[in-house]
Amino acid sequence: MKSKKWIYILAGLVILLVVFAILKKKGSSNGIEVSVEKVEKRTIIESVAASGKIQPETEVVISSDVSGEIIELAVKEGQKVTKGDLLVKIDPDLVESALSRAEASLNTSKANYSGAKARLAQAESQFENAKAIFDRNKKLYSDNVISQSEFDQAKANFEVADSEVSAAKESVEAARFNVKSSEATLKEAKENLGRTSIFAPIDGVITALNLEKGERVVGTAQMTGTEIMTVADLSIMEVAVEVNENDIVRVSIGDTAEIEVDAYLDNTFKGVVTEIANSANINGVSADQVTNFDVKIRMLANSYQDLIKEAANTISPFRPGMSANADIRTNYRNNIVAVPIQAVTTRKDTSLASDDEESLEEDEIKKECVFVVNDNKAKVVFVKTGIQNTMYIEVIEGIEEGVTVITSPYSAVSRKLKNGSTIEVVDKKELYKRDKEK
Repeated sequence: MKSKKWIYILAGLVILLVVFAILKKKGSSNGIEVSVEKVEKRTIIESVAASGKIQPETEVVISSDVSGEIIELAVKEGQKVTKGDLLVKIDPDLVESALSRAEASLNTSKANYSGAKARLAQAESQFENAKAIFDRNKKLYSDNVISQSEFDQAKANFEVADSEVSAAKESVEAARFNVKSSEATLKEAKENLGRTSIFAPIDGVITALNLEKGERVVGTAQMTGTEIMTVADLSIMEVAVEVNENDIVRVSIGDTAEIEVDAYLDNTFKGVVTEIANSANINGVSADQVTNFDVKIRMLANSYQDLIKEAANTISPFRPGMSANADIRTNYRNNIVAVPIQAVTTRKDTSLASDDEESLEEDEIKKECVFVVNDNKAKVVFVKTGIQNTMYIEVIEGIEEGVTVITSPYSAVSRKLKNGSTIEVVDKKELYKRDKEK
């Protein structure tokens, strides 16, 4: 019994010694546990993410110039049409009546014009007669053959005849203008009669049909007009996205983009920025106001040709209104020194301190930096950065390829580490595992 008791005591002591040794080993290092990564040269593509809707680049909304009832609808939604094909016909009865009135008005104007010219000829004849009488009486009056009253009567008749000629000429001119006005009215009536038949302005597809045969439309002459249908060229599609004001300055015409369409999750399509709005599209008010700019990205047909081949008789695999996400590539750097984004932080550069700067706030003299490994210690190195993507950031100056930098944990890089801090390098997976256990 005593021997067993001593065995238990010795076993307990051994266990205590082992636990003590493990704890001592753990406590022997007071360094901050970090994970590291070697600096390498990489290719960085800077991009701006945006979302929007797919739409045809060329789309025409069809409205009627004249009002009336739809008596013929020659197309259906989704139908392909060729430029010049009949789309819809409006009841021409009212327009034909207006045309008849315009023709009658023109004939009346022409008759009035002829009558005015005849009256002018009559007035000119009467003027010549009055002028001859006045000339004779003037000579007789100078010879004292006729009295003053007779001469005054002849002079008055002459002046009246002259005035009647002038009035007749004005009447002829007015009648001529009336003829021109009637001709313009007749021309407009004829054009309106032609507008009762609406033809396809482009080759495309009927993407929307808002009215049916028998419904009435309001012409654009009265107001904005009734939208009858939409014809779109689906051979060239674009994505209309909204880009935040902070990112729009980095986007340029001609930038390439990768496009993901919700309907084709396994495919990535190519695009080119073709249009950037000059004015902001402002939504919301006060504190919730968001300022975005509309950007249009043309989808390159060669990136979805395989989808067209899979579906027979299809101009485009996309439908207007489909949701899409675009990554617009705004900058590109190849074979450059880059570090993980989480490795870059800010610290106060004491070398910039001076008596004049003691009153400055701390943030005003902070600079970007990374922490490099130097004999189990962290050394701060101030750097100048360039473009970045979602994982890496370019380092223009400060460090070179092959240097080992501290990348995590974020709390250590952003706050705990200081120049000369003791560190313990731990595998990244092990470090994350410990964080989860804590």
